[in-house]
Amino acid sequence: MAGIGPVNRAREYFLRDDNYYGCAESAFLALKDAYELGPAGNSSPAMVLNGGVAYSGGICGAISGAALVVGMLAEQRLGDHFQAKRIAREIMLQAMDDFAREYDSVNCRELIKMDLRAPGGHVRFIESGIWRTRCMTQIEFALRALAPFADQEAWERRVAEPGAPHS
Repeated sequence: MAGIGPVNRAREYFLRDDNYYGCAESAFLALKDAYELGPAGNSSPAMVLNGGVAYSGGICGAISGAALVVGMLAEQRLGDHFQAKRIAREIMLQAMDDFAREYDSVNCRELIKMDLRAPGGHVRFIESGIWRTRCMTQIEFALRALAPFADQEAWERRVAEPGAPHS
């Protein structure tokens, strides 16, 4: 999968017929690769975030999976843990605000209009195909918002923005 962009990489992960990777895992892996943060393929830090954390319907997995990687990038690039936390939060708050404007919510249950924890809920979700359409679109949105920070200059501009948190 070398040489492809994060959106296409996420599509390869997420749209597998065996549903091996969920939304959070796909966003996590694709963005981690775009940011060049470690070995590819290990989605374990994000696996419980699918479906809004353990199918609870909370924050969309595309957002939470991406947030993990934004935090990793901030820590790596800034070094100062407290500054990294502030910058990562600011970036994710902006991404979440943009996502909410686009989709009217950041919560999985509201986005997919299904309860994945209900008996048979996840099976109905998979059978509906909504994950191939609506969820994939939301993963793409999150990645398009955050992938540009792979570029060091884009990152530095964002960190230096007026109003961006500084230590």
